[in-house]
Amino acid sequence: MHVHPLSALSELETTTARDVILTLHTDKVIFFREIYLQEPAKAELIPYLELEHSGNLSPTSPRPKRLAKCQYDVVGSDRVPEYHESIVDIEGKKRVEHVVVGKEHQASLTMDEFDIFIKTCQDSALFKEAIAKFKLPEGFDYVIEPWPYGGRDRVTDDRRYFQGLIFAQDKRSGNPDSNFYAYPIPIIPVMDFHKREIVRIEKLATGGKGDALTASEAGFREDVIGHCTTAEYVPELLPKGTRKDLKELNVLQPDGPSFKVSPDESLVEWQKWRFRVGFNPREGATIHDVWYDGRSVLYRLSMSEMTVPYADPRYPFHRKQAFDFGDGGAGNCANNLSLGCDCLGVIKYFDAVLTDSEGNVKPAPNVVCLHEQDNGIGWKHTNWRTGRAVVTRSRELVVQFIITLANYEYIFAYKFDLAGGISVESRATGIVSVVNIDPGKQSEYGNVVGNGVLAQNHQHVFCIRIDPAIEGHKNTVYVEESHAVEMNDVTNPEGNLYQIRKTPVERSTWFDAAPQHNRIIKMVNTDKLNPISRNPVGYKFTPMATQLLLADKRSIQAKRAQFAQHHVWVTKYRDGELFAGGRYTLQSKDEIAGVSDAVKRGESVANEDVVVWSVFGITHNPRVEDWPVMPVECFQLNIRPADFFTENPAIDVPSRKNMASQLVTSNCCSKPSL
Repeated sequence: MHVHPLSALSELETTTARDVILTLHTDKVIFFREIYLQEPAKAELIPYLELEHSGNLSPTSPRPKRLAKCQYDVVGSDRVPEYHESIVDIEGKKRVEHVVVGKEHQASLTMDEFDIFIKTCQDSALFKEAIAKFKLPEGFDYVIEPWPYGGRDRVTDDRRYFQGLIFAQDKRSGNPDSNFYAYPIPIIPVMDFHKREIVRIEKLATGGKGDALTASEAGFREDVIGHCTTAEYVPELLPKGTRKDLKELNVLQPDGPSFKVSPDESLVEWQKWRFRVGFNPREGATIHDVWYDGRSVLYRLSMSEMTVPYADPRYPFHRKQAFDFGDGGAGNCANNLSLGCDCLGVIKYFDAVLTDSEGNVKPAPNVVCLHEQDNGIGWKHTNWRTGRAVVTRSRELVVQFIITLANYEYIFAYKFDLAGGISVESRATGIVSVVNIDPGKQSEYGNVVGNGVLAQNHQHVFCIRIDPAIEGHKNTVYVEESHAVEMNDVTNPEGNLYQIRKTPVERSTWFDAAPQHNRIIKMVNTDKLNPISRNPVGYKFTPMATQLLLADKRSIQAKRAQFAQHHVWVTKYRDGELFAGGRYTLQSKDEIAGVSDAVKRGESVANEDVVVWSVFGITHNPRVEDWPVMPVECFQLNIRPADFFTENPAIDVPSRKNMASQLVTSNCCSKPSL
C-alpha cells in the first residue's frame, strides 16, 4: 500500500532516515534534533493531487518521493557541535541534499538540552555559590527553569548559550505540583553549551519605580522570598477547594460523529469539507489540500511563528524574547491531550512521531484532537406574518493542539464551519512569567500580581500562513476598503453614499489593519467569475487590528522579529518558505529568510501562486486576575467565502430541534438570598 505524500513519517521511516545519517558519520558523535517529513515540492505534489481528486489515481501513478528532513549536530574531536541539515530519500535509503549550517545560525533547542542545562547548574560551583547566598525557609528547595537565550547582544559572541530563571518551591505539602512561580529568586545563570559550563551568574534588580536598572549589592536580601506568599492552582492545594455548585454539562453525540478519517490517519471528510491533517516538530498541526464540495480552497494553512518579547529594560531582561515555534518547536512541546478535558464530545486523536537526541523514535500520542462543537445559531429568520421561525445551529469541526512552553500554554484550533468558513483561533493561558520585587514596591515594567511577584509587561505576536488555492493555484490578492464620499449634487446629494475601493496587489508587499476603512484582504481567482455577481470567486479576511511589536526598530528585539511589525504580508510562493520569523531564530540578531526578506524580492504576485501572512497579537500588561493561572485570552482570524458560492452554502443545514434540551426546573430559580 502506497503512503500518501502528505502523511507524516512512520516510526519505520524515521528510523530509516536516522540510520542513513549514522552511516555517513561513523567516526563522529551525532546529536539528533529533529527528523520529520520533508513535504514534496509543490510542482511535484500538485499533479498527484489532481489525479487523486479526479479519481484517476492508480497504483502506477507517479508519486513524489518520501523524504525526511534530518537536523542534527556533528561533534568532532574539538567537541564543538557543527549543525547539519540533510534530506534523506526514504525508499532509496540515501541522502539527496546536505547543508552544513555552521556557526552563523543556531539550531532550535531540544528538551535534552534543557536537561543538560539543569544538570550543569546543579553541578556548577559558580551556581552553588550564588544560590548559597540566599536563605530559604525550611521545607523550600530550588527550581531551575530553562529559557532560550534570546537575541545575541553586545556582550554575546556566536557560541550557543542557555539561560534560566530560578524559583523556590514549597515542598512541605509533599505535592510536586505546588506552584514554585510564587517564589522567584533574582539570579539568572548562563551556560555555554559547547563547554557545558555555567560561565556567569547575572544578578537581577528587584526594585520598583525610581530604582536603578541594575542590581546593587546594597539591595541584596538574604531572605529574598520572605515577603512572598503561596499561590496554588492545583485543586487539592486550593485553601477553599473547588466550587461545589457547578453542575455537570455534557456534550452528547448518540449517533457518533459526522466526520470520517482515512485509514492512513491524514484525510478528514466532514460536511462537504475535505482536507488533510499534518504534524511536524516546528509548526505542530498543519492543514493541507482543503476542498469544499469538490472545489479547491487552500493548499496549506499553518501557524507559522510567534514571538514573545518582554518590555522590562533592566539588564538582562532584554534577552527575554522567545520565538516559540522557531526556538524550540511547537510540535516538540505539544500536549498529550486528555479525553473529557481538552476536547469534549466524540473525539478522534492523532499521534505523532518525534525523536530523541540519538535519533530513536519517541512516540507522541494524542497531540492533535478532532471533534465537533456547537457554536450557537448559524442562521435564522422569522416570518413575522406567520410566526414561523427557521433556525439552524452553527456546527464546527475543530482540529486542535495545545503546547506548553515552561510557564505558558497556547491552544491553537483550526475550525471549519457549515457555511464554508475557516477560523484559526489562538488562546493564551498558563502562568505569567514573573520576577522578584521588593516588599511594598510597584513597577513601571509590569504589575505586582502577588506578594513579591512582578509579572512583567510583554507581547505575544502570532503569524498565520495562508497558502490559498482558490479554484486553482493562480490567485490574486485584493485590498478592499470602504470610504466615505463627500456630499455633492452629482453623485451624493444626500451624503449617505460610501464607496468601495478594490485594489489588486501587484508586487509582494505588506499592509496594516485599517478598521477606519473596513480594510479587507481578498484572495481571488480572477479567471473564475461568480455567475451571479460576476465578481471573481474568492475568500476574504479582516486583519485583526491588534497592536504590533512595540520595541524600537533599532533594537535586537525588533530586528529579529520584523514579521511582527505589520499585520499582513503578501509574497510569492517558494518551496520551503514557511516561517515568518526566518529559519533560524534562536540567538538570532536579524530575521533571516523570513517574510520580510521575501517581500524585499519585490516579485510579481498578481495571478500568481501567492502566500498571505496574517499577523496579530496580544499586548499583555498583566492584571492580578491573571494570577496564579490566567484565564484564556482568545483571538480568532475568520477566513470567509466571498462570492465563492451562488447562495448561502449552509441553506440546506437541517433546522430540527434538539430534543435533549430541557426546560429549567422551578427550584433552580428561587429568589437569591440577600
